[in-house]
Amino acid sequence: MEFSTSVIILSAGFGTRMKSKIPKVLHKICGKEMLACIIDEVSKISDDIHIILYNEAELIKQILNDKYPNNNFHFHLQNHQSYPGTAGALMKGYGENPKDLIDIKYHKTLILSGDMPLVESATLQDFINSDFDITLGILELENASGYGRVVLNDDKVIEIIEEKDASLEIQQIRFANGGIYCIKKDILSKYLPILESNNKQNEFYLTDIISLARNDNCDILGIKAKEEIFIGVNSKIDLARAENLMLDKIRLRAMKNGVTLRIPQSIYIECDVEFIGECEVESNSVLKGNTKIINSIIHSNTIIENSIIENSTIGPFARIRPKSTILDSHIGNFVEIKASNLNGVKAGHLSYIGDSEIDSGTNIGAGVITCNYDGVKKHKTIIGKNVFVGSDCQLIAPLTIGSNVLIAAGSSVSRNAKDGDLVISRAKQENKSGFYYKFFNSNTKEKK
Repeated sequence: MEFSTSVIILSAGFGTRMKSKIPKVLHKICGKEMLACIIDEVSKISDDIHIILYNEAELIKQILNDKYPNNNFHFHLQNHQSYPGTAGALMKGYGENPKDLIDIKYHKTLILSGDMPLVESATLQDFINSDFDITLGILELENASGYGRVVLNDDKVIEIIEEKDASLEIQQIRFANGGIYCIKKDILSKYLPILESNNKQNEFYLTDIISLARNDNCDILGIKAKEEIFIGVNSKIDLARAENLMLDKIRLRAMKNGVTLRIPQSIYIECDVEFIGECEVESNSVLKGNTKIINSIIHSNTIIENSIIENSTIGPFARIRPKSTILDSHIGNFVEIKASNLNGVKAGHLSYIGDSEIDSGTNIGAGVITCNYDGVKKHKTIIGKNVFVGSDCQLIAPLTIGSNVLIAAGSSVSRNAKDGDLVISRAKQENKSGFYYKFFNSNTKEKK
């Protein structure tokens, strides 16, 4: 695919309104960092991606490099002390010409903030397809509080005024700056060096380029878009709202692809969850991480994290923890499974299975626990085919149970069992005839 546009993502801010030690752009919606949501979309339309950093720059860089190994991102450290602001973010910041535009590849530049996790490549493509000198995203809002205001004349962009610098009259304008720009490279190269920070915040505003370009009769197009696409996240309230909008998109996409969702609005599904075949998810379930559901039913109030479920029924009230693979199995209520592979297994209720390999035809009774942790290390439990594990057993790892084995209820098993064994490990039962009457008669006399 041929590309024609460079992308600059502004991610240098402090995000103080988030009231968090986590950098704003690393806050997650539906399991994915906001900045990663944007990168995934802009990667569809450009191979020249520039990320502007300042606050917690090394942390953000490290997380992105871990998440996208062998990436070709260009990281830039903004000179925040000398050149703060959205326009300062585009400046080299150092050297003989510090206000010059950073080095970019293409003649067009798409600029957007790192706190806009709902942007989509299809919408961004509309900006790229524009032949105007500057193309600006515009929102028409009932209440534009928190946004820069856009002054229009016959749908032509005249000026953008940051809210902090807006008069009361300007604050009544309902057209807001959507925070996405597509600007020709020569426009940026011309105006960045002459920008000044003569405003209340003493910052270099990218929006001032609009006014300068307008004075030189440059063509400026405003593209109106829905708020849910351009929504910016500046607080935990915004974060929750953005996540709800993302969830709506994820759930709608799943249902369009044939997934049955019972009471959809109650189901939490993260971005990287994948459904294949005929799947059903009941209410109040949580599907997280790189979970894959294949031809399976997930009953209500079930949590599944980073696991594969195929041809199985899970729940209700089950928890499948990361690194589990469950095939052709039934996992019932109040069963917890962690880092285990189950193939053709029944675990109906009230069990914990951790760090285990369990083969087909095996039944796990109620109250069975794999004791996988000795206080220092985790150990594996391996169970063969057609094993019947009675209720209330403790399987003390490391442990290997062969195939066609019976394990008596209430047993604590700490030694391996070979094929065909009966395993029983519990204290011998002793019944004392008439003890009930002796006990209570004796205690009754003492009370008198």
